[in-house]
Amino acid sequence: MGHAVTRPARLAVGVVSAGRVGSVLGAALARAGHSVVAASGVSDASVRRAERLLPGVPLLPPDEVVGAADLVLLALPDDVLGPMVAGLANAGAFRAGQIVVHTCGAHGIDVLRPAVEVGALPLALHPVMTFTGAPEDLQRLDSCSVGVTAEDGDEAAWNVGEALTVEMGAEPVRIPEAARPLYHASLAHAANHLATLVADCVELLRHNGVRDPERLLAPLLSAALDNALRHGDRALTGPVARGDVGTVRTHLRVLGERVPKLRAAYLALARRTAARARLAGLLGSDAAREIADLLDNGREGT
Repeated sequence: MGHAVTRPARLAVGVVSAGRVGSVLGAALARAGHSVVAASGVSDASVRRAERLLPGVPLLPPDEVVGAADLVLLALPDDVLGPMVAGLANAGAFRAGQIVVHTCGAHGIDVLRPAVEVGALPLALHPVMTFTGAPEDLQRLDSCSVGVTAEDGDEAAWNVGEALTVEMGAEPVRIPEAARPLYHASLAHAANHLATLVADCVELLRHNGVRDPERLLAPLLSAALDNALRHGDRALTGPVARGDVGTVRTHLRVLGERVPKLRAAYLALARRTAARARLAGLLGSDAAREIADLLDNGREGT
């Protein structure tokens, strides 16, 4: 289905719900000149967040929020989105001509099909950043990207999604519907697992008597991230990438003795590091074989 609209006019925005993402994006749309006419939120945190970021906006049930809006912003958890869309459609909340946007990374626009069936324009706008729900998130939007998904072949719809993104201060990146699951898996693997890795390292250092481990790690990790983004596999360093079998053996031993819960994670990441170092030409075939035997079998190659 084609749409004549190529850029958003001033729109009445309804936010479902006023969580960390919804409240910030609602505030960003208001900053761009749109009017946030209603939001939903029942928890104390959501109410306080709405008071801070969406002052004067009434908090209403989700179906009433949708009914009052030209642009419906569904800022909901991945597993909640589908049932909520179906429920709102069954209640007759959506109408033809509305723009219905969700912010989940894992879904494309197919999850919005019940709204499309009554004539709404579906968009998926996923901000590639983490949210605290604090006012400073608005400034962070100015340096982040948004994964935009619209109906294949509907250039006008893609343009609307991109225009809304630019109005919020972010950079639009087109993500086709078919690419959405792997796109989100990639982002989660990078950001979520990085946070887990850093937290584990901080905890390990602190429990071993290192004072202020965050200060110790910050320059190292900042440089490693910057180098990886700039130089890719050429930025790989450390004992695995160098083929220092003895050092890796010591790591495995001390982790097994002191923190066995981290040994499996170390092994998994060391295997990936060795494979990438080998393909990048940083790790010779003999050293790669020795490292692989140690990681897979607990012994050096022969």
